[in-house]
Amino acid sequence: MDFTFEVLNNTRRFFKNFIENTSLEDLNKIPKGFNNNVIWNIGHIVVTGQLLAYKLSGLPLMIDDVLVANYMKGTRPERAVSQAEVDEIKDLLFATVKQTEADYKDKKFVNFQEYTVSTTGNTLTDIDNALEFILFHEGMHLGYVMALLRAIKN
Repeated sequence: MDFTFEVLNNTRRFFKNFIENTSLEDLNKIPKGFNNNVIWNIGHIVVTGQLLAYKLSGLPLMIDDVLVANYMKGTRPERAVSQAEVDEIKDLLFATVKQTEADYKDKKFVNFQEYTVSTTGNTLTDIDNALEFILFHEGMHLGYVMALLRAIKN
């Protein structure tokens, strides 16, 4: 799983870079033809990673319920996000991965509840499956963020 966590950290660096190099206005902008924005996608990958690894393992999340409610599957941006919330999401990008890796190495993900993902129809049966799917999911949203940024600049 070392490689999985390496890729996850590298992918999260892209998201951090987008946060640091995009104005708050552009992070919140929903271009024509889209139904979400850059910061929603980044918040969504943080929340989804937590839900797939921790919630399915019956462990407490490292994020609060408000963040989950705003960024979980099926949500969309309902308001402009403040700089403070952007900063919180940015901090969680790496804090959550670091803790997940430590908990994985400590073998804390033992009671995994099987879950079939709607995106691909695959069934996650253990934490290894969840972490592999998290990589796919984050790559997909990285593409969305890149498309959003192109649309904003045009």
